[in-house]
This record gives sequence, C-alpha cells and structure tokens, in this order.
Amino acid sequence: MNAVLQPSACFHCGLPIPGGSSWNVTIDDVPRAMCCPGCEAVAQTIVDIGQSAYYRDRDEYAVNAADATMVPPELRLYSNDDAQFARDASSCEATLSVEGIRCAACVWLIERQLTRLPGVQAASLNVATERLYVRWSRAECEPGDILQAVRQVGYTAYPYDAVRHGERLQKASKTLGRQLFVAGLSMMQVMMYVAPAYLAEDGTLDDNMASLMRWASLLLTLPAICYSAMPFFQGAWVSLRARTLGMDVPVALGILAAFFGSVVATFTGRGEVYYDSATMFIFLLLCSRYFELQARRKAASALERLQHALPASASLMAGFPDHRATTLVPAGSLAVGDIILVKPGEAIAADSVIIEGTSALDLSLLTGESAAQRRKMGEQVPGGAINASAALILRVLKPARESTLSDLLKLIERAGSGKPQIAQWADKVAAWFVLGLLLFAIAVFAFWSWHDPAQAWPVAIAVLVVSCPCALSLATPTALAAATDSLLRRGVLIVQPHVLETLHRATHIVFDKTGTLTLGRPVLRQIEGLGSMGEDACLQVAAALEAGSAHPLAQAILAAAKEQPRTHAEQLQEVQGQGLEGSVDGVRYRLGNAAFVAAIAGPPLGDTAVGMQGMTPLYLGTQGRWLTRFLLSDALRPEAREVVAYFHRRGKQVVLLSGDQEALTQSVATELGINTACGECLPDEKLDFVQQLQATGAVVAMVGDGINDAAVLSGADVSFAMGSGAALAQAHADTVLLSSQLVSVLDTAKTAARSMRIIRENLAWATLYNLTAIPAAALGFLNPWLSGVGMAASSAVVIANALRLRKV
Repeated sequence: MNAVLQPSACFHCGLPIPGGSSWNVTIDDVPRAMCCPGCEAVAQTIVDIGQSAYYRDRDEYAVNAADATMVPPELRLYSNDDAQFARDASSCEATLSVEGIRCAACVWLIERQLTRLPGVQAASLNVATERLYVRWSRAECEPGDILQAVRQVGYTAYPYDAVRHGERLQKASKTLGRQLFVAGLSMMQVMMYVAPAYLAEDGTLDDNMASLMRWASLLLTLPAICYSAMPFFQGAWVSLRARTLGMDVPVALGILAAFFGSVVATFTGRGEVYYDSATMFIFLLLCSRYFELQARRKAASALERLQHALPASASLMAGFPDHRATTLVPAGSLAVGDIILVKPGEAIAADSVIIEGTSALDLSLLTGESAAQRRKMGEQVPGGAINASAALILRVLKPARESTLSDLLKLIERAGSGKPQIAQWADKVAAWFVLGLLLFAIAVFAFWSWHDPAQAWPVAIAVLVVSCPCALSLATPTALAAATDSLLRRGVLIVQPHVLETLHRATHIVFDKTGTLTLGRPVLRQIEGLGSMGEDACLQVAAALEAGSAHPLAQAILAAAKEQPRTHAEQLQEVQGQGLEGSVDGVRYRLGNAAFVAAIAGPPLGDTAVGMQGMTPLYLGTQGRWLTRFLLSDALRPEAREVVAYFHRRGKQVVLLSGDQEALTQSVATELGINTACGECLPDEKLDFVQQLQATGAVVAMVGDGINDAAVLSGADVSFAMGSGAALAQAHADTVLLSSQLVSVLDTAKTAARSMRIIRENLAWATLYNLTAIPAAALGFLNPWLSGVGMAASSAVVIANALRLRKV
C-alpha cells in the first residue's frame, strides 16, 4: 500500500518542510519537495541508480533523524554487483564524494571509522579533492555498510559523480559566501559601537551610554553567532559526538567563550566584553576557509576538467550510408560498429576510426599538447578528443566506458587514493595537536585565575583562537594537489601518492632505451654514395620503391625524402625479409640487404659491415652497379641529452638498461654520457639489476615504456611509463607520461624539488607560528581579536605558498 503523502511533508522522510526551503527532486517526472539537503541527496541518488520504484512500492516513509539508525535503508540499494564497484572476483572498490570535510581531523576520523569496519581493506580520504577511495571484500561488506559508517560519524558520502560533485561545491561556495558577508557586516557594525569605548578617555563615557553600546553590540553579534559561525559549531559537534577532537573544537570554544563571557558582562554591567573580537574572529576564519575552498577547487581543476570531458550524448547515424539523419543517444549506449557524427567543437564520445572527413583534433586533455593535430580518413581518434575544425563521421571501436579517456579516468581514480609519508606525519601531528592545545588552555586559564583573575578569560580565549592546526594539516595536501594539477596540465599523470617525495630523494635514475631515450622507430642517419648517382636522386628512387610499404624502414626512407616521390615505381616485387625490386623511369632497381642487391649489382664493394656501428644498412643497386647505402637506426629523442645532463647535475647516478645489442646500447650510452649501461637484458634481468641496487640502499627511479618493462616498473621505488592510448590501461607505473615526451620526466623532477621545498616551508611556518603565537597568547601579549588575525593569516600564508606550484 502506498504511503499517504502530505503536501507539507517531505516526500522522502515525512518530516515537515521548513518555510522558504527550495530542496526538491524530480521523481517519475514530478517535482517532490524535500525537508533538507540530506533527504534531497539520498532521493536523487535513488533516482540516479534507477530505483525510483522504491517510492511507488513503499508503505511507509524513510527513516528520519528521529530514528535510532543513522542511515536510510534505501542506501542498501547499492550492491557489490553494481559494475561501478567491480574490481576483481574477491574485492570491490569505489571513489566516493564526502560532504563536510574541514581539516585533517575529519580525514583521520573517517579513515579510522572505515578501517574498523569488517571487510574494509583500504580507505584513504584526500582533503584537497574531498574524495574517498575505499576497497573492501565482497564477502564481508556491502557499499551500504560503508555509506552508513561514514554517516555515523556525521558526514555524507555518495558514489562520485563529476557533475553532482561540481554542483555541490558551487552550492557550498555560495553558502559560505553568504555567511562571510553576514559576518563581515556584523563585524563592521559592532566596531562602530565599540570604537567609542576604545577612544574615550577615562570617565568621559557615560555609564548609560556604555551600557547601550554593549546591548547594541550584543544584538549585532547574534547574526554572526547564530548563522555565520554555524560551520564551526556543526564541525565541533560532529567531532564530540564521535568522541574525537577535531580542529573546529578549539575554534568553537573560543567563539562561545568570547560571546557568553561578553553576555554575562553585558547583563551584570561588570567586566570586559569581546563582541568585536568574536565577530572579527568569525569573519577572518571564514575568509580563510573561503580562500581554502577556492584553493582546493583550483588545485583539482585539471582533474575536474578531465572528468567533465567525456560527452553525455552522441549523434548516432543508424542508417549510414543510405541515410545521414542523426539521433541523439546517450554516449554510454554506443556499441562497437556504431556510426556517429561529430560536429566542430564537440567531444568524441568513444575511441573511433574516421570513415569520412578530415579535421584537426584538440588532444590537450589527453596528452597535454596544446597544438591541434590533423587526422584523416582511416586514422583512429581517442575518446575525449575535441573536434576543432570540420565535421567527422566515425565508426566506434570501443564502448565509451572503455575509451582512452575512460582508461585515463580510471588511473585518476587511483590518483590521490593514498598519502605520502610526509602527509601521514602531518595528519598524525594535527590529530594530537588539538588535545594538547585544550589541555594547555585549561592550564593557562588556571594560572591566570590565580595570578590575575581579570585576565584569565581573555588570555584563555586568545590561546584557543591563536592556534592554527589548520595550517599544519593544509601544508602538505594543498601543495601536493597543486603540484599534481600543474603536472597533469603538462601531460603527466601522478598515479601513486609517493611519486614526488620518492623522486626527490632518488639516488639512481634507470632508463630503458628503445622508446624511452630513443624515438622507438628507425630514422635515416647517413647516406653513403657507392656510385656516380647523386644522394638526392638515390633517395628519390628509394622513396618511389617504398611508397606503398608500411614497413618501419620504408617509413624512415619516406620521412627522409620529406615529400612525395617525384617518380613512380612499376613492376614492384617484394621478397620477404630481403627487399624490394621494381622499375623507375624504365630502369630496374633493387633495395634491400647486401645479398639481395648483389644478385643484380655484382659483388659488394668492400666489407658491408664497415662503419655500421649498430645501424641497419639498406642498399640500392641496379644492373651491374652499386648506387648507395642508407644507414638507419633508432634516433635519440631531441631532449634526451638535456634530461640526462639534468640528473647528472643533481648528483644522481644514471643507468641505461636495454634489451638491444650490447654494442648499440653502449653507443647510445656514450653519446649521452651515461657511464653505466647494460645491453641484451631480459625483463627479469632488468628487475634483478634494480633489486641489487636497492639492496645497497639505493632509491631507484625507473623510466620505461609501460608494457614491456612492467616487472621492473613495478619493482622500482618510483616509476614512469612512456605512453598513451591503449597503453594506459596496462601501465604498471606510478606515473604515466601522457604526452610521451621524455622532457616530462625532467618537469616532474623539477616540480618534485619545488614541492618538497614548499611543503617544508609550509610545515616550518606552521610550526614556527604555533611555537611563537601560543606562548605569546598564554603570556598575555595577544588579545583575542589579534589572535584571530594571526590564525587566519597563518592559514592564508600556507595556502598561498602552496598554490605557487600551479604555475607552469
């Protein structure tokens, strides 16, 4: 039987709807009123997961705040069978958005709550992005258990959704802005009434006028206390209810002590009032919190842009090629083989191949490269790329959930799911800081009550207010988030949390050769004339013979020619593994290895191995004559010398490990100035080499191709995978270089050095500030309002210093 739903009651839980509220959710195409943002969030989640039938079939309202349980039973609709939680046969994982995060104490409380839950294998909350990564056992835990556990300590969690998360952040920002405005207005008005008391000389301010000023100040302080200060009171209550001491506790105590002490003085007409200090403290702390919120959004802006990049819909051409009409369909419904139209300015919904059209694509979100790249018919395009110029008709190669950008987002879900050691240290210190501060404030109050009772109250307030555990807790995560954002905008995805810290203290940098220090494809290095025919003419003949070949050596010859061959080859014949034979301008030529060409050109002129130095020779000859020898090899990346030289200057040991021939490996090492190089190494031999270095105490950073070097990348202390596209899903590295540019390793190393320096600066500043300001307040040198200025300024300094890392 359906519940009887009153218009004035919340459609979800049945409680009365407050006047002027605007919370609502559209259920079965009908807007339904909600009593609070909590019911709105839960109801929207039920609709989003396709369980609207819950409301049609229920026979009573959902559990509300008056009930004993902390979470509505409909959250149990989430199941381990949902694809969004799948990890492997025995475990699940999820990234959740968490509302109400304020400081490191919130992080510690939520992580502790979840790690105590049976079946939870890992839980890590990133304070900068407000995202919670959880991994749990299928057999022992359900998603609803995790959501309930978070709810029990006073926070709301739900499966991460980029759009919903962005809307929540925007709403939180507007609410905080209104609270900041009210606090600022109250502060200015209170200052007007307090100023006469400060400026008047002894005996010149009438007692009745002074009393009037106090009552007026009390009334003007109430909006700041009852509205603007609510985030601090709510945070303190959540902490105390969970039997922990969060950083809002001393803040709330300081505000309440200043306010109620002033109220008592106003009613009795004796003692000092601190309305100005209370309103100023609320205003300044809200300024700091608003600044912190904006800093978090900036620090995670690159990740947010990626998460919004995949389009929600696509234009399906079901009747192609007979009919070109399009139908707008959800991107998630695209299947392999579907034909879609992508107009200029639109994002490509899934990995596809171009079947009609030519256009320039913006791949900046995927690779960090700002320049648009041309793509023509027959070429593949990744999901998430932006079509910059002309319309394209594409055939879908992979579903949207398996596209390049989706693979990238899966790596991003891993990013930020842990903390480096320095962040863990800061969290532990901050968690104990509050307890020590409260005990110290009690001791200070007791001392001043004995020494000078008139000063006991203001000194205790000053001690509570001046402390800045927020600066300590923000010092590391804000800097790491800003550095990660900066690197991602340059095509470097930090997957594991320890990358910057470990890379900074690495002693050995180990490089793979092929595809890492080299381009991974052959290029023409040298042309040696063996006859009277000119080099340019020989190159044009070779390009004509190779024009239709997809062989890497053929592509190198064509690239060296720099233009389409001026002539065309006829009667082409390819002998597998030896070369090509054909006629150009009526003359018969052969291009290939020495034995193949010698069959028509005669005996070779001298030793064909002379001067090769690990290069691949390609000979050109005609009837009775040798014409030329092309020497090709895998060319060094243009930035390879700069990268190796940088690490040498930093005092790092650079090592080259390669599976290529020993002679070729040593040649590359000599060219780059690398003293230690080993060729002909199998994957397990590379791993053994790295493990031997680690056994001697070395901290090893490995740079490889992400697939062939999977074992050694996993075994190194910190690792980098060169590659993008399909390689992303197979990367075993801690960092993925999306742009496939070796210079990105250098950028990461420089950013790591800057990050560690700024983190140490922040921690040093936060520690020095507290060691100086708290004793100063305890000795009576700081009054409450000046303490509020100091606390807000301390947090602002830490955040502003961390945001310097966003500069490219």
